[in-house]
Amino acid sequence: MRTLQGAAVVITGASSGIGRATAQAFARQGARLVLAARREGLLDEVAEECRGLGAEVAVEPTDVTDADAVKRLADRAVQAFGTIDVWVSNAGVGALGRFEETPIEAHHRVIETNLFGPLHGAYAVLPVFRRQGRGVLINTVSVGAWAPAPYAAAYAASKFGLEGLLESLRAELVDEPGIHVCGVYPSFTDTPGMTHGANYTGHELQPESSFHDDPEDVAETIVALALKPRAQAMVGALTPLTRLGHAVAPRLMEKIAGHGAHRHFGRTPPAPTTDGNLFEPMEQGRGVTGGYKTAPPGWVSPLVVASVAAAAAAAYAGYARRQHGHPDRRH
Repeated sequence: MRTLQGAAVVITGASSGIGRATAQAFARQGARLVLAARREGLLDEVAEECRGLGAEVAVEPTDVTDADAVKRLADRAVQAFGTIDVWVSNAGVGALGRFEETPIEAHHRVIETNLFGPLHGAYAVLPVFRRQGRGVLINTVSVGAWAPAPYAAAYAASKFGLEGLLESLRAELVDEPGIHVCGVYPSFTDTPGMTHGANYTGHELQPESSFHDDPEDVAETIVALALKPRAQAMVGALTPLTRLGHAVAPRLMEKIAGHGAHRHFGRTPPAPTTDGNLFEPMEQGRGVTGGYKTAPPGWVSPLVVASVAAAAAAAYAGYARRQHGHPDRRH
């Protein structure tokens, strides 16, 4: 598409955070929107914001873990606008806690939302795209697709799995040049996500690092993908560094992440456990930003250092081999 004026765009997880910023960004481009999330009252509020920006908006309360509900969302979009040009799978949840101390139901819910939610979206919209011969499917993935996440194992599993889903869909759609499957990879973003997150750590969730992305930057990246699709779009400096560090020195990344997480939760104040918004939506956390200005937990800074160090070590090793005339031997 050369313009988003009049394009029909579906956005899940549109009630707050990246989803709300994305709805506003598409509205400014003149797109027609179908907004989905569990919080119907808040969806209406976001819809009014987007109408104030000149967009035509429909609202469809949806829990993305329900495949039938996601199919109804796709049907509503086609009924309202006759087509779907862009589908943004953005809904996501998180649960923090030692793996065996986190309820198994919480692990299931994270994966159901973060992995099966996008799968349900793709399953609902790809038949529409095939009939049209075109369409852009955009998924909010995460730096978590390439990095260990101690105290958030199910989250990492969902994002690693989502990456595999997207790669497989792109391979399957190789004969459909008009259909694009895209992933957006922000690092830690200043959204209400920490307010919403389930907490089984026994400690307060306190962001400490200065590394974070702004939701508006992620939203602008999503809009840019709708106009010029590509397989992967990273947001900020942290994501490519983390991906490189994991590729070059994955065991080192695991050790640094693990020790950093233990230190971080060991020094934060005690707090009661909570399911957050896993099973029921919450009233708290309604805006685009979370008001933290720093979103990642304390072990992120060492991860960045590890990424840079691993990349530097790999580059130095290659340089040394060339200088001494040694071939790159693999055993």
